[in-house]
Order: sequence, then structure tokens, then C-alpha cells
Amino acid sequence: MLTLLMLLIGLALLIAGAEGLVQGASRLAARLGISPLIVGLTVVAFGTSAPELVVSLKAAFAGQAGIAMGNVVGSNIFNVLFILGVSALIVPLAVAHQLIRLDIPLMIGLSLIVFLMAADGHIGRLEGGLLVLGLVAYTGFLLWQGRRQAPATEPATGGEEKPHHWARDALFVVGGLAMLVAGSRLFVDAAVVLATWLGVSDQVIGLTLVAAGTSLPEVVTSILAALRGQRDIAVGNVVGSNVFNLLGVLGLTGLLAPAGIAVTEAMLSLDLPVMIAVAIACLPICLTASAISRWEGAILLGYYMAYTAYLVLAATHHDALAGFSALMLYFVLPITALTLAVLVVPELRRRANE
Repeated sequence: MLTLLMLLIGLALLIAGAEGLVQGASRLAARLGISPLIVGLTVVAFGTSAPELVVSLKAAFAGQAGIAMGNVVGSNIFNVLFILGVSALIVPLAVAHQLIRLDIPLMIGLSLIVFLMAADGHIGRLEGGLLVLGLVAYTGFLLWQGRRQAPATEPATGGEEKPHHWARDALFVVGGLAMLVAGSRLFVDAAVVLATWLGVSDQVIGLTLVAAGTSLPEVVTSILAALRGQRDIAVGNVVGSNVFNLLGVLGLTGLLAPAGIAVTEAMLSLDLPVMIAVAIACLPICLTASAISRWEGAILLGYYMAYTAYLVLAATHHDALAGFSALMLYFVLPITALTLAVLVVPELRRRANE
């Protein structure tokens, strides 16, 4: 009963925090002359990724390398497949051209770089320091670029600006982030207790329950932003969170943890390649009509369910694992790739002729 109460309180804090964060961030963006996309890629994305940072650092210092690495990899997979999938099912998402030209290709490149760094089975302080420097450079570039762009929305103040409005909006952002972190912490702690009681390995916990739990701020924030018409924040939050997870969470964890981050063979052979494939698939889906439609959202969500099912089957050594793997590898994946190719090639030709 206590664990269930923790889950419910955590969920309530997540919803309230996301509401405050979206409202405060979108209004501050308009007041400061920064587009909501840039705010989604920075303040909102980094703030909603704070739980991943806290959990990964705590796990690394406790010697739970499976949770530390699995949390980041699982969160990036969850963010694209589940969050974008659910958000697009509710409201089709428009994708800004900057995401297609810069941020999504950057997410793909960073995913490949992290895989190369982890290929020796370890991410140490040197790799962590390089990733942190990359985060500083990326954030600085976004803020510089944001000042050059006109705001996409106007603050609904109903009259002249008043000084206390700035403080109120900033309080919404800070308070929203605090509730998101607290809510996700309660949820994750309860989930880990349940999973440990069921005898699940720390890597599977990190890839599923902890990854989904620490991504709950992104889930609620992106869905509420989409419903409120702030679709730049909805998509930018996901892409920015993935970039922050790779540069900030992995970077700081590798830099600060005494023994760095150990990377298992299972992570190298399955989960990191899946993260790369998901990042790559995000580009053609967003490229078609510069939007994520409902049916594309359904495909993303379906793949997350299939990935989770595979993890459960593998963890329990179920007899259905071989048949399920063959179905995904030789039928579902080729059909999806062919469908995306049919849709993307005409779009690329149209853009080349413009």
C-alpha cells in the first residue's frame, strides 16, 4: 500500500509540475524574444531530464552500472518511440525545420559517438569530459541562435507588462521542475522496489521501469504542450532531452563516478544499436510533410511495445523469444523500412526541386 501511495503521489506531482513548466516556459520564451522551440530544446528538455541525471549518478556511485547506462539508453528509446508516439496519436505534431536540419541529425551523430566510446566496455572520465564540453557548446549555440529568432507566440498578458509577471513565470518554471523531479523520484523508487521484489536484473530495470519512470516528466510535458498548441515544445522537449541524456547525463556520470560507467555486452549487442536505429528512424518520420502523423505515432508506439516485449521474453528466457525475434527481424522491420522509403523518396525529390 505504501508503494502504491508513492506511485500515486508521484503521478500527481508530475502532472502539476508539467502544467506549470509548460505555461511558465512558453510565456518566458515570448517575453525574452526566444522561440518556444529553443526553450523546448534547452530549459524544458534539460529540466525534464534532471531525474535521469540524478538516477544515473546515484546508480553509478552505488556500483549499479546496469541501471546507470540502461537508464540513459532506455530513456532515449522511450522518448522517441513512446512519447512521440503517444503525443502524435493525440495531436499530430508539426516538426520545425531546425529539428530536421540540425537537432535530429545531431542526436543521430551523438548516438553513434556514444556507441564508439562504449565499444571497449567502459565510459571513463576522458569520454565524460568530452561529452560535457559538447553539452556546453550545444547549449551556447542554441541560446545564441534563439536570440536571432522571432518569438513564435505572444504572451497572453491581457495588457501592459508588469514586473511581477516575469517573477511569476520564472516561479512556474522553477516550481514545475521541482515537482517533476520529486514526482519522478517517488515513482522510480517505488518501481525499483517492485522490480527487485520480482527478481528482475538491474539492467532490465534500468532499460524499462527506471527509464520510463525518469522519462515521465517528458511524457506529461510533451502531451500537455501538444494539447495546448505548443507543439514546438512537445517535439523539441523529446529531441533536446535525448541530446542532454547523451551529453549531460552520460557525460557528468562518466566524469564524476569514481569507476566511470561499465557497459555490458548485452548493451553493446542490442540496446545501443536499438537506440541508434530509433534515432535514425526519427529523421524520415519527421521529414514526411515536416510532421508526425497519427499513423506514424502508432508505428512508434507499436515498436516500443515490441522492444519491451523482447526485453521481458529475454529476461525470462521464454520459449517464444526465437519466434518473436524472427518475426520482427524478417517481416516487421523490412515492411516498416519499405513504407518509410516509399514516403520519404518523393519528399526528398520535392525538396530538391524547390
